[in-house]
Amino acid sequence: MSKSVSDSVARETLRLIGPDPQNWVPDREGIDHNVVIVGGGQSGSAFAFALRRAGIGKVAVIDAAKNGAVSGPWLTSARMHKLRTPKSLSGPELGLPGLSFQSWYEGRHGRAAYEALDRIPRLDWAAYLDWYRKALAIEIRYKTRLVRIEPVDGHLRLHLDRGGAITTETTRKLILASGFPSNGGPAIPEVLSRSLPKDRYSHTADGIDFAKLRGKSVAVLGSAASAFDAAAVALETGAREVHLFVRKERLAAEPVIRTRGYPGAYDNYGALPDAVRWRQAIRYRRAGSTAPPDSISRVVKFPNFYIHLAAPWTSAHPFGSRLLATTPQGNIAFDHVIAGTGFVVDLGQRPELADFADQILLWRDRFTPPADEQDETLGAHPYLGAGHEFLEKEPGRAPHLTDIHVFNPAAFVSFGLPIGDVPSFKRDIPSVVARISRDLFLADLDAHEHRINGPIAEDFDVSLYRSSVWRSPYGVAAE
Repeated sequence: MSKSVSDSVARETLRLIGPDPQNWVPDREGIDHNVVIVGGGQSGSAFAFALRRAGIGKVAVIDAAKNGAVSGPWLTSARMHKLRTPKSLSGPELGLPGLSFQSWYEGRHGRAAYEALDRIPRLDWAAYLDWYRKALAIEIRYKTRLVRIEPVDGHLRLHLDRGGAITTETTRKLILASGFPSNGGPAIPEVLSRSLPKDRYSHTADGIDFAKLRGKSVAVLGSAASAFDAAAVALETGAREVHLFVRKERLAAEPVIRTRGYPGAYDNYGALPDAVRWRQAIRYRRAGSTAPPDSISRVVKFPNFYIHLAAPWTSAHPFGSRLLATTPQGNIAFDHVIAGTGFVVDLGQRPELADFADQILLWRDRFTPPADEQDETLGAHPYLGAGHEFLEKEPGRAPHLTDIHVFNPAAFVSFGLPIGDVPSFKRDIPSVVARISRDLFLADLDAHEHRINGPIAEDFDVSLYRSSVWRSPYGVAAE
């Protein structure tokens, strides 16, 4: 097997589905793009292909990364050996088997090799995404960062940082598909941010130089997958010891999000009543995010790895060249601490949304939970429409919000999955594209009505069938 096999399968798939539809969206004076996608990773690439197949042209994909190798987390901040999700899930191929990871992998390694996989290796997934972009000719403008969204006369003016130079471009629709950074930012515990110099701690989203931790004593805060993965890399790179601190008395081991993975719940989740969606989000929050068993096995094999249960850090401060942490189990000194504490959803922290973040409808604005289900973190998530669009807190004040579609983890409470991860693709990419298509079509309804009512040439004239027209021998038509 070789890469030529998967390449030929992809070409045959594209041949069989036929040419891309022509762009049907009328041009508007002063508008550069119909859709701009922020983020050129797996989500942005899949959206570019889906929009193309929907006949929506003038689509641009931008990414702040310097190139495709560092776009997305797979070769940067992701440190797992294998993806968390089952290998069988539909992903960027969007229902076309010839563009799937399975087809790509079998073309290079054979069917038996794919069958032997339990989950997809991370580096293979990164290589597949690179192949996907090239096979589908997805163009991505790298070194381009969105710094401000300015609503202007029924469209969006985007202020872009392109290598230090600020330029502006206009678009009718915007998709935020750059993962966790689209939400707010890393969640840094105050015990670190208020008490320690920045060089004493890192977040798992950072590009950590683990070589500098060789021979050092390292603390890791958190118990989800990213915390265990960071601990593993530190140990594998030669850290003297790694201590992982968990707030709860035991590790979360119940992946409750799987209970909503069957088609009925998966396909219809967005139609659930607010109270049901809120209870599901609360259940997930209280159960905790689980680390895969292989991520735990990866670290517990090291004799210099230690788990501290029921051990939140209550204080931390510099201690000579080190840092000293206080926990219910006493004081302990480290050289460096890594926060595997996830991300915060705080739209006000995003500079591109700063002009109107206070006008975005949040869950806390729409739904008041019972006293025993209060949760400020979940309440800060945006309350999204059926096409993942922002909604107005006060109708009429910010109508442009419905032109901004959220395809990142901020959509979790509304849609019940880590949006932007593979499990969300099959359901949510088509629904977002359908909403964009509908909005663009109805916004130019006069032009489309003129087009669909316009004159059309006949395929044939009466000469084609004249000889077969029946005539009565009596000179009158038969009854």
